[in-house]
Amino acid sequence: MIKIQTVCGFGIGSSMMLKITLDTIIKENNLDVEVVCGDISSCLSVDCDYIFISSSLADTLENRTSVPRVLIDNF
Repeated sequence: MIKIQTVCGFGIGSSMMLKITLDTIIKENNLDVEVVCGDISSCLSVDCDYIFISSSLADTLENRTSVPRVLIDNF
């Protein structure tokens, strides 16, 4: 199973919107993927395969994780 973490400033706004969107896509395509929400200050402590994050926050994680980041410009 692939685990995706959606990340925003506090873990309850845009990350939740993105999680809901991804969950819909995952269900429609019958994929084996789990999506969890996270905030920028604690996201590095969560074990995941990908981090989906806004372009404006992405620099905060640069050189701090080996997890691939997927940059989102339009939520």
